[in-house]
Amino acid sequence: MPYIVDFKSVSTYGLESSPVAEKLAGLRANEARYFMNKYKHEFQVLPAGESQDTVGYVNRILKEERNLQFEAKPLQTSQFQIENVKWAYVFYEDGLAVNVLYTIDDPKKRAVGLKLSEGMEVPKELEGKFKFARQKSKLAGTIRGSFFVIKGQY
Repeated sequence: MPYIVDFKSVSTYGLESSPVAEKLAGLRANEARYFMNKYKHEFQVLPAGESQDTVGYVNRILKEERNLQFEAKPLQTSQFQIENVKWAYVFYEDGLAVNVLYTIDDPKKRAVGLKLSEGMEVPKELEGKFKFARQKSKLAGTIRGSFFVIKGQY
């Protein structure tokens, strides 16, 4: 069942099993606020078990582009399109959030974003492969983020 993320009253709904549930919920709310402010789009998530197509899509891009496979359990996903951009998100139990930005008509504007919730360690799959910039968020504390450009067609 879809859950609309409320960025005014942050809830750990669906993320309770995460050791950093509060900060992961803040990170998720931070994303929801971005989409509401920029596009007037309500950010909805589904349990990962109900959205294996989204998990598979993100996993395929991670595997084919950078040979990445995360051990952490996916908890929730989101997938939607705004104008000519497809977005996909997977929120993992360890506090990692992966998002895919895929512009349909411009192959130069396609990327994968990797965001680490405050309090989580860098996953071993990412150690030494990415540099993470820090961003302060009222909802999530300090978010560490990185990205890579998608070269293939998905």
